[in-house]
Amino acid sequence: MWQKLIDGMLSRFVREGELGIDYPDGTHRRYGPGDGLAARVAIADEATLKAICLDPEMGLGEGYMDGRITVEGDRLHEFMTLLLRNRRRDGLPRWARAADGARFALRDWIQRNTPNKARANVAHHYDISNDFYRLFLDSDMQYSCAYFAREGMTLEEAQAAKKAHIAAKLLIEPDMHVLDIGCGWGGMAITMARDWGARVTGVTLSQNQLELGRARVAAAGLSDRIDLRLQDYRTLDGPFDRIVSVGMFEHVGVPQYDAYFGQVERLLTPEGVALIHTIGRVDGPINPSGWLGKYIFPGGYVPSVSEVAAPIEKTGMWLTDLEIWRHHYARTLEEWRMRFEDRLDAVRAMYDDRFIRMWRYYLVACQATFEVTRQGVLQMQFARDAQTVPLTRDYIAPAEERALIAAQ
Repeated sequence: MWQKLIDGMLSRFVREGELGIDYPDGTHRRYGPGDGLAARVAIADEATLKAICLDPEMGLGEGYMDGRITVEGDRLHEFMTLLLRNRRRDGLPRWARAADGARFALRDWIQRNTPNKARANVAHHYDISNDFYRLFLDSDMQYSCAYFAREGMTLEEAQAAKKAHIAAKLLIEPDMHVLDIGCGWGGMAITMARDWGARVTGVTLSQNQLELGRARVAAAGLSDRIDLRLQDYRTLDGPFDRIVSVGMFEHVGVPQYDAYFGQVERLLTPEGVALIHTIGRVDGPINPSGWLGKYIFPGGYVPSVSEVAAPIEKTGMWLTDLEIWRHHYARTLEEWRMRFEDRLDAVRAMYDDRFIRMWRYYLVACQATFEVTRQGVLQMQFARDAQTVPLTRDYIAPAEERALIAAQ
């Protein structure tokens, strides 16, 4: 029964490339016209077929994690790219489309992200092990999209370029007080204090990040300039001359967007400037990923431009610049994935094979998503007073160059 259902589903679904399936009963089927990408997978048992039919995304992800779905030649990236290029809602069975619609209707409940829930969500992902993240991140432990401003850049160079680009847009002057919402392991705070002369308050909900961040600040001799705290952004008091948030907005959730942008406005001085750097979509709103929400980022969500527009309009701030980075995150994820694979022996010393397959699936699926779909990175610059920010973007490049020279 389940094999027949999947056979019919894939016959409608694959319209580009070729997908081969080795079924549990020993039969092999090919789907698609055979042009372009090709991938072949083996499904071990009927239970996995059933799981894919009932919830294709969850069944596929869990099947791979558990080793019940294997990809020929370990070509997981090609397989995920093939699926995403053929992804169409009308290719799914009716019950899967109904479940998708139900999840969309429950988005506000799924993304309710109260302070206690937000803390638990962050701990699930970020408090596993600092040593694990060191294995695949750059030397500054930047866990967000790098900025490949020119060909041939290393990951370290691209992450430094990202920080310089953001700081330049913030128009930081010496002794300005900067708030870093979601400060991670402290890299952006250290950059702003060391290279720009800012005083920085950084907040995170990760105990692991806080402890390592504070140690890094002390080692840099910047404890008098940087104050890192375990604190929810909603409980902060201002004012701040500048506010920056890099890779945190994806954890806020749609129901909190009004509160988030309202808090940014309240915390800024009248001449204040804010820069929000987040994954975003230039397509319509979608469901949160069920598999990513369960295993990787509980409560996480990638907003569309339309979903952030209305909450911004409710504030008194100017949206003074909106920049959209295309494919930079795909390259970043490819770098992380290569480092992860190169250091598998070290990962295996920490975690089991199921964890390794889970992280591989996460990194590959996200890379392919940035390569194939209309998903990128949004950099939104805000100002309380429109005259605070220059009327053209000519100021950014010279400031970037000065910052990169100062960091050497």
